[in-house]
Amino acid sequence: MAIAVVCTDSGKTLLSPHCTIHSHSSLQSGNTDAHCGAGCQSGNCLNAPVVAAPGPKPAPAAPDGGSFNVVGDSGVPAMHAALMPNGQVMFLDKLENYTKLRTADGYFAMSSEYDPQSNKAVPLAYLTNAFCSGGTFLADGRVISVGGNAPLTWLDPNIGDGFTAIRYLQRSSSDASLNGQDWKEPGNKLASARWYATAQTMPDGTVFVASGSLNGLNPTVLSNNNPTYEILSPGGVTQGNNIPMDILAKNQPYYMYPFVHLLRDGTLFVFVSKACQIFNVGTNTIVKELPDLPGDYRTYPNTGGSVLLPLSSANNWNPDIIICGGGAYQDITSPTDPSCGRIQPLSANPQWEMDAMPEGRGMVEGTLLPDGTVVWLNGGNRGAQGFGLMAAPTYEALLYDPAKPLGQRWSTLASSGIARLYHSVALLLLDGTIMVTGSNPVEMPILQPDAANPFVTDFRVENYVPPYLQGERANQRPTNIVLSSKTVTPGGQFDLSFQVLPNSQQVEVVLYHGGFVTHSVHMGHRMIQLDVAGWAPGGTSQHLTVTSPPNHNVAPPGPYVVYVLCDGTPGIGQFVQVV
Repeated sequence: MAIAVVCTDSGKTLLSPHCTIHSHSSLQSGNTDAHCGAGCQSGNCLNAPVVAAPGPKPAPAAPDGGSFNVVGDSGVPAMHAALMPNGQVMFLDKLENYTKLRTADGYFAMSSEYDPQSNKAVPLAYLTNAFCSGGTFLADGRVISVGGNAPLTWLDPNIGDGFTAIRYLQRSSSDASLNGQDWKEPGNKLASARWYATAQTMPDGTVFVASGSLNGLNPTVLSNNNPTYEILSPGGVTQGNNIPMDILAKNQPYYMYPFVHLLRDGTLFVFVSKACQIFNVGTNTIVKELPDLPGDYRTYPNTGGSVLLPLSSANNWNPDIIICGGGAYQDITSPTDPSCGRIQPLSANPQWEMDAMPEGRGMVEGTLLPDGTVVWLNGGNRGAQGFGLMAAPTYEALLYDPAKPLGQRWSTLASSGIARLYHSVALLLLDGTIMVTGSNPVEMPILQPDAANPFVTDFRVENYVPPYLQGERANQRPTNIVLSSKTVTPGGQFDLSFQVLPNSQQVEVVLYHGGFVTHSVHMGHRMIQLDVAGWAPGGTSQHLTVTSPPNHNVAPPGPYVVYVLCDGTPGIGQFVQVV
């Protein structure tokens, strides 16, 4: 469904036959000239300067590309996802006219809990429409979903307005009675409506919530937008203040779902469109403006992916961030960007180091593996985010090794047989494999493709098995992993014991947080490589003393997974709580 969009120019209202807005998506355009104009994403395209960014670069096939396997069914479209402390995965969706599960009241379920062991999903109920919400984990381990969209009473009269909603879901590695319990909504609300907001848990346990739309309407009309941030308490209750944010205001109308990463000094790296800065939340000040990233637009509606690379004492916990993919404008005709930029924002003179994938990709998302590499998958080669706006799915996974020299970091992994377009997700599981699911690029679920909708709703859950678990390498897993404590205190230590093969040469221990995944944005995603002592090569029974992260800037409070790796192969992850 499309309706006319109103573009404004110097206060005058103009109806453009070339700009349309879908009921879900933002500004759209028919071609690279038609979409240009005041208030539109790319400005005056005819006179726009050419920005140098590398074109596609071949990525040789990896020696072992891993494998994709269909293992189950999500039950609901997977717009949002998170690995919870019970080892199961939460899926969360908007109000739909069909899903495969029903709640106790007989209506279609819009959320489910998926067990990667049994590959079964059970329905979860919620009270407010979670359409394009943001999310994070609270310090106590609960996952929260913030914001959403309006009620659709014709679909379900029991589900209300989600624009200001805060939803809570509690799971525990030690209390199975919580499994399958519905979302809790005690009535706490955001300070203002936010559709497409980003959330980040801060070192003190508070939650930074930024950006969003006030009503889901035309973002070229600035009164529809919410270029502010607010702070929630460690318990997930708003402090009640909407604070204007310069980088969001300047990058309207394409300012939603910004990339946000917590840095080792407690500041935030904030990226939107092509612009980025270091921001101090405590003082509400811009610490440093960083260079724009060359190439096309990188955030919604031309979202690529952003990953904070592994932190370690060896690099003094200094952040290193890579952003890949993107596109030119919001239409199915839009080219996508193959380029990637990598930056160390706290360095003396931060500059983007440019690299490229083998093809342009929109909605590509990066997921850290415990061995320090990054798997990039999902998305497409043509188009943008929005219903029916992506073509040419990109089926192959890519591996990025940040430790290798520039020009040698990319390789091509196995290919999936399933198009993973709008509203798809990827996240690491406890066993070191990646769950890949979703793709619902239609306004309401469609199960059979046709000429008008070649890509439809997909409930299939795939398991991607990385190279480190293929063949004989799978037998190198450390086993019988036991931690001295399920809590990790920054600045402290903990012990762990495990079994390995007698010929194991190297051990690593990492602390991993998968975050809240939606729209190829992995909110809060981070991994810390920990220092260890006591490794004795040749012994099958190992006992290590592990040094915790130095502070909450490096590891904000919340649930994490400890992975032990022997010769690059991870054992089964163990959930812990950073306190």
